[in-house]
Amino acid sequence: MALTLAEKVINSHITEGEPVKGNAVALKIDQTLTQDATGTMAYLQFETMGVARVKTERSVAYIDHNTLQSGFENADDHRYIGSVAKKYGIYFSRPGNGICHQVHLERFGKPGKTLIGSDSHTPTGGGIGMLAIGAGGLDVAVAMAGGAYHITYPEIVGVKLTGKLTDWVSAKDVILKILQELSVKGGVGKVIEYFGEGVENLSVPERATITNMGAELGATTSIFPSDEVTRQFLKAQGREEDYIALCADDNAEYSRVLEINLSELEPLAACPHSPDNIKTVSALASMPVNQVCIGSCTNGSLLDLLKVAQILKGKTVHESVDLSIAPGSKQVFNMLAECGALSVLISAGARILECTCGPCIGMGQSPISGGVSLRTFNRNFLGRSGTKDAQVYLVSPETAAASAITGVFTDVRNLEGLGAMPPFEMPEKFAVNDNMITLPASETEAGGVEILRGPNIKPFPSNSPLNDTVTAEVVLKVGDNITTDHIMPAGAKILPLRSNVPAISEFCFTVVDEDFPARAKSARDSENGGGIIVGGGNYGQGSSREHAALAPVFLGIKAVLVKSFARIHRQNLVNNGILPLTFTNENDYEKINQGDVIRLPFAKKEVESGDDITVIVGESEFKVKSDLTPREKDMILAGGLLNMFK
Repeated sequence: MALTLAEKVINSHITEGEPVKGNAVALKIDQTLTQDATGTMAYLQFETMGVARVKTERSVAYIDHNTLQSGFENADDHRYIGSVAKKYGIYFSRPGNGICHQVHLERFGKPGKTLIGSDSHTPTGGGIGMLAIGAGGLDVAVAMAGGAYHITYPEIVGVKLTGKLTDWVSAKDVILKILQELSVKGGVGKVIEYFGEGVENLSVPERATITNMGAELGATTSIFPSDEVTRQFLKAQGREEDYIALCADDNAEYSRVLEINLSELEPLAACPHSPDNIKTVSALASMPVNQVCIGSCTNGSLLDLLKVAQILKGKTVHESVDLSIAPGSKQVFNMLAECGALSVLISAGARILECTCGPCIGMGQSPISGGVSLRTFNRNFLGRSGTKDAQVYLVSPETAAASAITGVFTDVRNLEGLGAMPPFEMPEKFAVNDNMITLPASETEAGGVEILRGPNIKPFPSNSPLNDTVTAEVVLKVGDNITTDHIMPAGAKILPLRSNVPAISEFCFTVVDEDFPARAKSARDSENGGGIIVGGGNYGQGSSREHAALAPVFLGIKAVLVKSFARIHRQNLVNNGILPLTFTNENDYEKINQGDVIRLPFAKKEVESGDDITVIVGESEFKVKSDLTPREKDMILAGGLLNMFK
């Protein structure tokens, strides 16, 4: 039977279950990664499992999100993560070494391996043929402890690439076009697999840009073949021995094939406030721009920034524009300095930031009130930039650089005096220097390593086993496309509280309703003992942040009833013992109002039996779905994965 590339990698890692679409399967995980906004909680969870050493082939802890040290909290978390890494056999990428996905692609990723990471953009690794999946921190902790990662065997959607990108049109425009075609819900339950003669015309950084933003499709992951381009990239990184050739069989069948002719693409932009709200840059031409931010795990590669330097060379950033540039890794930063491109960026008036996520996660560079900000990032959700009324557009580095010069939205192909694009070749040898990666202690030395905890690090909240009957107040009713940024906002004020769930819970859903935390606690402390959230479609899209489930646990949320869930958030709810429910009949959504009291009179019995769940609200009674796998049933009944694990 002919197989797709994704099927080959998945099937070779299945430890439980049959490789049939829709089946629950367990996967052996070869590698894990964490970052500091999710890592502290993941390692607190890992510590409870009583495992002396990580059991993966390679686990890496990155410091790249919370690097702004405006108080002791972030520094304390970094110290804690570093000490855990040293003790338990985890490589530690120190602050300044770069963004997790960029560094992992450069230094650790291997074709054909499985990787899960506590960050939704972990699928970046698909750019070199990995099966790389974003997950909750608890899932990563279980994998480090030797446990499997459980998924529903996905549909495989093929994207056939033909042709070749024309001058100044980029990989960012490819994924924006796919988002336009499929939407932010189009990848749910699917793996996006790229094939066709156009693939060989894309470098590894370009492929990684595309797989990175596959997260915005809601896809489980995205994957490219591992071919000669991959081999040359790994060779240039001094890692040619990690290369293996991987591709789909000639007669592989996909559930759907989308064809993209690279030669026909033009510069595109995602307009506020969704990555699939796509327009051509030419349609936006002459719109005034206040801010331009270049970098992130999507577009912080050497190739991206060399193109930016070429566009900015001999120019000056427009007086109405604030331009900031964050290289994706120390390696990229060093190579920009060595070739003179860094001097070009500085001379043009760019503000050079740390090799971190920075503005992408709302950690600095918030736009002016009502400002138009062009960003080469992957998300433009409302308020994510730190300025609630900002108008954030997602664009390619080429569009961003051209617009920074003119002060208005500009199609780079029309930039005066730019001319034809010179050839940009990948280097034969990257400047490899791993001096900012701390190796773990040996197994014999690990016993003497002390775990260092700061006062802001609090225990994670635990849930209780599911009651026979659940009665709870509807403490919030929301519409479609609620993101994890809505549920648990990011930014410089909030991110330092990631290791203190009671404190960070005070910000839960405040983007939507400032009174939500107080109302939820009131319901938690009432005779009913908890609350329920009701929502629309694609609930929980965006970041993998586990705090979007941990804070609701602390606030007493017992169930979330919506039209549909985003994959990672639903799994995080289950992992933490919150019952995920979906409407059987979406018209029943209209029967529920905020403040209503909902009863699930047979909750435990119906979860155990796998039946639809009975809901009573006022005079209405109807059924909703739980769609739990046998393993998920056990988690919900136990009150979460850790309770079940114990």
